[in-house]
Amino acid sequence: MRPSTGDVSYDTVVFDSDGVLVEPPARETQLGAARAAFRAVGVEDVAHEHLVDIVDGVTSDRLTALCADYDLEPTTFWAVRERHDERSQFEAFRAGDRSCYDDVAVVSELSQCCGVVSNNHHSTIEFVLEFFGLQSAFDTYYGRPKTIESLALKKPNPHYLERALSELGAEKDATLYIGDSETDIVAAERTGVDSAFVRRSHRRDAVLTATPTYEISDLTEIRPLISS
Repeated sequence: MRPSTGDVSYDTVVFDSDGVLVEPPARETQLGAARAAFRAVGVEDVAHEHLVDIVDGVTSDRLTALCADYDLEPTTFWAVRERHDERSQFEAFRAGDRSCYDDVAVVSELSQCCGVVSNNHHSTIEFVLEFFGLQSAFDTYYGRPKTIESLALKKPNPHYLERALSELGAEKDATLYIGDSETDIVAAERTGVDSAFVRRSHRRDAVLTATPTYEISDLTEIRPLISS
């Protein structure tokens, strides 16, 4: 991990959403949404490991195989699953079961261009920014569309991060990406930008094989990393 030496100046700061700006979804909520999606298409008895597969970064090939097991058309099932997953997240935010981290207030203090790039739905990121009054803090945001095709573009694929930087007119050597997962750090590496890993409570024991440029415990620690 490279320490801040004061000789790096960042003009652009991009953030992941879940686990960085807002609390991550509860695992049981995610599994429940997947279970509800199967029920909505007429499948009552679903193996637990198949629910786990759906929640834990399912690929298009694995989704096709799972749907074949239950005689489902993948595109139809995935559209239902995404609607249920999105709805479960909206309900959790509205009920106060998920919230915005207090230290997100630091983003509004930054003079740099700021963006959001997440593996979550684009519509969910839009909801989060509006629900917590964060629209003015960010110059752009990218999530993925609710399609099977978007699964291949999730981080660590740098696709959406590169799109955000292009929209912001950002220079890669003056960009910092902040995330809370291995995929965030790898996406930053593949994009050619510096990264900061946020070791919040849910990532306290995480072991990384990729090496972030910085490691921080919360977002207030980005201040000394950024030179104006």
